[in-house]
Amino acid sequence: MKHDRSAQVSVHIHAPIEAVWEALTKPEIIKKYFFGTNTITDWVPGHMIVFEGEWEGKTYHDKGTIMEVRKNEIIKYDYWSSMSGIEDKPENYVIVTYELFDDGDITTLVVTQENIPDDERKEHSIENWKMVLQELKKMLEKETYVAS
Repeated sequence: MKHDRSAQVSVHIHAPIEAVWEALTKPEIIKKYFFGTNTITDWVPGHMIVFEGEWEGKTYHDKGTIMEVRKNEIIKYDYWSSMSGIEDKPENYVIVTYELFDDGDITTLVVTQENIPDDERKEHSIENWKMVLQELKKMLEKETYVAS
């Protein structure tokens, strides 16, 4: 059964869209702002995406499938977390979409997570995405505006 609950978080980043795109798609950069996770994928629709690492002393191996990728525009994948406590079956996968909007010096990144089973998980998702996006913003703005 699909769930109609979704969460959306956005951030304005003072960095070019290409820099934000690179930060969303390069595993070595993702690891810096995304809870130290290792991301394994080739970003080809229909192919797997895997997130693995350790969080609060527990190892995790989360997985999904790339659904859509358009450079500097959109990344969409479904995803199941080994730490969610819910069964690994298709109806339990959330759908995560990153949308990028270019406004010259500022890139707006909107993250939407769909198919959330309950309000508690929705709030948890919102808080996690806020943390991730703030770390991403901090990292990119620091690297973009280094005084020369």
